[in-house]
Order: sequence, then structure tokens, then C-alpha cells
Amino acid sequence: MRVTTWNVNSVKQRLPRLLPWLDQRRPDVVCLQETKLADAAFAELLGKELADRGYEYAAHGEARWNGVAILSRVGLDDVVTGIPGGPGFPHPEARAVSATCGGIRVHSVYVPNGRTPDSDHYQYKLTWLGALRDLVAAGPDAVIVAGDINIAPTDADVFDPDAFAGQTHVTAPERAALADLQAAGLHDVVRDHWPDKRVFSYWDYRAGMFHQDLGMRIDLVLAGTPVAERVKAAWVDRHARKGTGPSDHAPVIVDLDEAPDGDIGPVVPPPSAPAARRGKARLPQAAPATPDDK
Repeated sequence: MRVTTWNVNSVKQRLPRLLPWLDQRRPDVVCLQETKLADAAFAELLGKELADRGYEYAAHGEARWNGVAILSRVGLDDVVTGIPGGPGFPHPEARAVSATCGGIRVHSVYVPNGRTPDSDHYQYKLTWLGALRDLVAAGPDAVIVAGDINIAPTDADVFDPDAFAGQTHVTAPERAALADLQAAGLHDVVRDHWPDKRVFSYWDYRAGMFHQDLGMRIDLVLAGTPVAERVKAAWVDRHARKGTGPSDHAPVIVDLDEAPDGDIGPVVPPPSAPAARRGKARLPQAAPATPDDK
């Protein structure tokens, strides 16, 4: 069983990439984030294409931003949209959808960005993570939480901790909230599989960050123990970040029980750029807020 997660940063824009990727990688379960489509538009755009490939889907979207979905070829039962009782900003947003697929409770999540550590959106992010933690802690143990978590778990998950000083995604309260979520019984399967490797899943579009391999690992697959024990391969599909019209995120692929491509490495293909020396590389200059900042 192949489980994947991908922040596509607009499923409409990424359709020429998404459909060939589904045909190539043949995932059984796909968690999508930042679909940026209302549910009716998602159905119109993708319904037939997914059905032709054997996928059922559950989508929870908005017309301009956010939006999550689960695609499954191994069943799709007990769909729940959102986090029951969870916070909004000020109203609940389309940031979570869950379903049971192949006997596993799967949550596709797009955690709030947080914007700046002194913002109301940052506090919303922490509260939202707490609500997600409570939902996961209620069971079952056979669970996967996959998506754009918008937190780099440790300093090893960013190209240079110094470059992120004062920024979101790396602050102690965010990392504590993620650790609290994992304390509900979840394992970071990519990091567990590759404890000492340099692994990123997101590279800013600007300033040649991808080609310099100046990235972050913020797209995670967190699995309950019964699922984590089944992992045979866990890797970032860097191919999907290359070429024309990519998302700024690459898919994360986790194989359970068997690995069709073998245990081929943490990032495929591996980047050719050497690791930047600490203090030498910086984040791109801050740009005005866009819908992606939601």
C-alpha cells in the first residue's frame, strides 16, 4: 500500500503534473493540500479523471485558498471534513479531511502558516494543532496524519537555522505543539527511516532556492505504531518539483508492507547542490502577502 502527501499549491494549475504523477507513481492513497477549489469545482475538474484511475475521493475546499482532499483506491469510509469543534480564523477553514482507507484512519491536513510569531494567526496555528492532537488521540491507533504541517521539526530540517531566526515554522512553541501531536502515538516515518540524512520537501520559488537545495522539511507523514511498523520505504519525490510548472512542495511517498521501487533513498533524485555552509545562505526577501499566506 503506497500512501502519499502533496501540497499541490492549486490543483487546477498543477493538473498537468498531477495526473501523470498518479499514473507514474500509482499511489493507493493520496493526501492533497492547497487544492484552492470549492468542492463542486473539484468534482468537475477531477471527478472523471480520478474515477477512470480507480480513485474515490473526499474533498473539502474553498474557492480561492486552502483546501484538502484524500484520493483512495483502497476504500474511503467514514469521511469527516474539518476538525469537529476546532478553531477558525474567525470561521472554520478547509484545512482537514479524514477517512478510513484500507483499514487506516487517514487525515489530510494543511496546518495554518502562522505568518509571524507575534500575529493572531500564529496563536490560531497553535490552537488548531491542539485540536488536531485531541482528534488523533481519540483513536484509532492505526492512523496516518499526512500533509503540509508548516513546521520543521528540528534544526536539521531546514537548510540553515540561522536564516530562520525570528521566523515561523521553527519556533519553540510550534515545535512543542508538533511534539505534543506526536505524543498521541505518532511516528515521523521519513525521519525515523533516515535519521541522519538531509531531507527537504519544500523550496521557495524565489532566488533559485530549489536549484541550490535551500529547503525545508515541512511536509510530514506521521503514523501510529501499527502503521509505522509496516513502513518499507519513505522518501521525497524530488522529480515532481523539477521541470515546468511545479508546486513549491514535493510529494512524500511512504510504502507499507512492500516497496515497489525498493528502499531507494530519502530524496529521489538526490540534489546535486552541496549543503550550504551555515550563515552563508539567506531566505528570499519577504514579499507582500498573497492567498498562499492563508
